[in-house]
Amino acid sequence: MTTITIRLSEEDKELFKRVSENKNMTLSDWARNTLVESIEDEYDLEVIREYEEAASKGLVKYYTADEVERELGL
Repeated sequence: MTTITIRLSEEDKELFKRVSENKNMTLSDWARNTLVESIEDEYDLEVIREYEEAASKGLVKYYTADEVERELGL
């Protein structure tokens, strides 16, 4: 595993420490989880934006449950 160093004000350090303690996590685990969640949220928003753009251009096709079953031979 690797280490990343970030510069924080003393205020931010104490805030991060309090938040991680409130979640019963180490500061390192909390920071890693928070960063991963932020990246996942950004990705999700990008996928939603792409879908909405395609839908607004009429490029999205919707299927009923019956159509899906027929297509899959169920």
